[in-house]
Amino acid sequence: MLIVNGAAVPAEAIARETGLHSDAPDPEAAARRTLAIRELMLQRAGELGLLENGLPRERVTFSGRDDEDDVIAKVLEAEVITPKPSADECRRYYETHPERFTSGDLVLARHILFAITPGTPVMALREHAERVLADIKAAPGEFAARAQALSNCPSGQHGGKLGQFGRGDMVPEFDRAIFGTQGTGVLPTLVTTRYGFHIVAVERRIPGQRLPFEVVAGRVADYLAALVEERALKQYVEVLAGRAEVVGAELTGTASPLVQ
Repeated sequence: MLIVNGAAVPAEAIARETGLHSDAPDPEAAARRTLAIRELMLQRAGELGLLENGLPRERVTFSGRDDEDDVIAKVLEAEVITPKPSADECRRYYETHPERFTSGDLVLARHILFAITPGTPVMALREHAERVLADIKAAPGEFAARAQALSNCPSGQHGGKLGQFGRGDMVPEFDRAIFGTQGTGVLPTLVTTRYGFHIVAVERRIPGQRLPFEVVAGRVADYLAALVEERALKQYVEVLAGRAEVVGAELTGTASPLVQ
């Protein structure tokens, strides 16, 4: 059971949430953590008088997740303060991370897609993809043949070739995995996107030109602000969890579900 300050979370809610955390090492544990944090937030909203007509949490039923999200946003706005980074902090980050602020970076890559579709047994699919990745890391020369045999992407018929592409051309999850590293060859771990699990091989990188600080200052500030917010959220969750009675979920040391 999952119980937060005496309020039980239904088993069907846990099962539904577990399906949203297929990329976590332990999907059910991540689901329980997420639901416990959300319930703590909603209970806190009741304490702050932020629920409809000032009612306590136990007397409010939400029609959907979006309504819950609106209330949680109000709680965070009221109680979590995140200072904005200074111009000097932004400049220092820009100077020490030049690889993040270049334009025109291009890569030539291949992939094998194990697609997640309705009814797919996600954990079994992931385990299968992990086994194939291990085989390919041991014999990289077999990538094209395995792509042709296994990939759920049309590119599989061409050995998984994606051609040449730049930053922002792919979905964000794929983009971060490709451009967040500098090397070539088979990426050491699966890349998880909204489409499924990918085995990726980077064949070539063509570096771009570094952008002036003035052009990317806003992007740097947004990134640093997000880091500060994540730390503040983590601390806030730890405070709530420290004074709560939670059975069936481990909340220590993480705020990632809340951040998401």
